[in-house]
Amino acid sequence: MAKRLEGKIAVIIGAGQTPGETIGNGRAMSVLFAREGAKVMLVDRSFEAAEETRAQIEKEGGEAVSFKADATHIEDCEKVVEKCMALFGRMDVFVYNIGTGDASNSLGMPPKRWDTVFDINLKGLYYMYRFVIPVMKEQGGGALINTSSIAAISSTPMLAYRASKAGMNALTQSVAVNYARHGIRANAIMPGLMNTPMAIDGISKATGVDKNELIKQREGRVPLKGGMGSAWDVAYAALFLASDEAKFISGVLLPVDGAQSARVG
Repeated sequence: MAKRLEGKIAVIIGAGQTPGETIGNGRAMSVLFAREGAKVMLVDRSFEAAEETRAQIEKEGGEAVSFKADATHIEDCEKVVEKCMALFGRMDVFVYNIGTGDASNSLGMPPKRWDTVFDINLKGLYYMYRFVIPVMKEQGGGALINTSSIAAISSTPMLAYRASKAGMNALTQSVAVNYARHGIRANAIMPGLMNTPMAIDGISKATGVDKNELIKQREGRVPLKGGMGSAWDVAYAALFLASDEAKFISGVLLPVDGAQSARVG
């Protein structure tokens, strides 16, 4: 079987990961894309984390390059695109896979924290699109993939997180419609409860809940047999959306959540 991304250039924002026992979404996507034939530009504000991903890819015989950038800085976003074009001359797939949350369910949360959530989850995407979309228009098309969350369509108490992810969904669909005539596809993946370092190690540290207890709690909230998903589930969804198999799919908000968002009541 031919590799599904053979000859494609993919840029993944958030290609590293926070420390933990499992693999994160960005690293899983990066490794899988490389396995499927893509040359991957690994972008992360932690160059060391991106380099760890690159080492894993190259160990498997894939091709990747690391680049340090912070998507909340518009100058860095421009440099990401400039570097990609200098190295490869095109950009076929762009993935925005960074995010942060806040457990607050009160509008009394510090305004700076609200701004931080929106800067990372939404403004950075807007910044990147300012430079990515002109490149894709010029070359005649491309695939845009955003890591959103089922929090965007659920009753989660995390006000800033939900609002920012809902904004990401809206921007994804607006871009899908507005740039469809240029051959640009835009889709978002909405992960549910996943067993990733950010979700488990990060929440455990922030809340003081024991990791094993946290895992048990989360497993019990997933309808599908087997409990939580993994970063590989998100990565395979992204692979499909990035591939030519999805050439007529755009504007989709795809839940990857074991039927959690399908539950009513």
